[in-house]
Amino acid sequence: MTTNPAPVAPPPPLARNRNFSLLWFGEGVSVLGNATTSILLPLLAVVGFDAGPGWMGVLTAAAWVPWLLIGLPAGAWVDTLPARRVMILSDLAAALTLASVPVAWALDLLTLPHLAVAAFCNGVCTVFFRAAYPALVRQVAPREQQESAFARLFGTESAMQVAGPGAGGLLAQVLSSAGGLLVDAVSFLVSAGCLWRLKLPPAEPREVVDSDQPSLRQRIREGVDYIRQDRILRFFTVVGGISNFGLTGYGALIVLFLVREVHLGSGAVGLVMAVASLGGVLGALIATTVSQRLGSARALLALQLLAGPPALLVPLGAPGAGLVALVAGLLLVGIGVVAGNIVRGAWRNRYVPEHMIARQVTTAQVVNLGTMPLAGLAAGALGSAIGLRPTILVMAAIHVLACLSMYWSPLRGLREMPTLDH
Repeated sequence: MTTNPAPVAPPPPLARNRNFSLLWFGEGVSVLGNATTSILLPLLAVVGFDAGPGWMGVLTAAAWVPWLLIGLPAGAWVDTLPARRVMILSDLAAALTLASVPVAWALDLLTLPHLAVAAFCNGVCTVFFRAAYPALVRQVAPREQQESAFARLFGTESAMQVAGPGAGGLLAQVLSSAGGLLVDAVSFLVSAGCLWRLKLPPAEPREVVDSDQPSLRQRIREGVDYIRQDRILRFFTVVGGISNFGLTGYGALIVLFLVREVHLGSGAVGLVMAVASLGGVLGALIATTVSQRLGSARALLALQLLAGPPALLVPLGAPGAGLVALVAGLLLVGIGVVAGNIVRGAWRNRYVPEHMIARQVTTAQVVNLGTMPLAGLAAGALGSAIGLRPTILVMAAIHVLACLSMYWSPLRGLREMPTLDH
């Protein structure tokens, strides 16, 4: 007599998934703190030290150059380490780094180089945290819920980025820009606490390292070759780097532009950035629906029209109607970029084999995010030479061209993105 195998119970909805809820909440709090920092650090430099375009570029470059310096080895290391442990240690290190700024300010020891070093160290922590992040999402969210999980995570990040700039402007007025950075430091501690409370199955014991196992250099090469040999991943990596160069270029100058050209105060700058960030929330809300109705490949193509051309409205910023154009441009770009990132991120997490995920992330990000420090330095130099508005226009145009190139990509003619078995 044979018995039928017991049916496999479907995974619980994300709303009742304790591990995902903890990851979701902790990440949301951390992003809220980081979003305040995106306003507080440049405000502190401009208001506290009268920094110009050059220093704005240096601060932006310092935050992103760690991807160029340690991105590849970080991915190879993280692929062999427990993801949660890496993320907790990254959170704790970031909390200490950012807490050093208000301490130095209180002791009258704070300098612009200190701000740059803090931005750099926080960037190092971000490299390791983001390298481990997709692997942990895989552990807490079932495969069939990946797109919904990414939509919730990106949506929450976008919502916090709406609240963060406004909160940053308010904190700058109430506590000072330096004191407000304590909010970010505490947020990283909250994130670490949430990660520590995750109940994950015990990790399988690792094999003893021997001479036959690949070296760090070989593991790095495997990650580079994996993307280089896949035409879709290769295209996303290159175009993402060009797009980020443009986005980061005008983003590095936007606070300075709003203060000096549009003549806004700290609170108003935070409010403008908060309203503009609503685009990210809207992008997260529409991403899954657009992907399901159009197909993931067609959705990515359609979203480029929102992610790209509206960026040309940003350099029109001026008191009155010009400010409305600037906010509208940032809003529409946010919708397209965030929605596209959700669809692309969920696809990558399904498409890339688990043993390659951290290396794939960091290899792609070395290019995607590695262009950001170059953009910061270029924007600072160009802004000093030709002015803020022309520089923002040049950078916006670079981003637009990168987005529109998607229409001549390997996605053209596809309805759905390919699966793991290629």
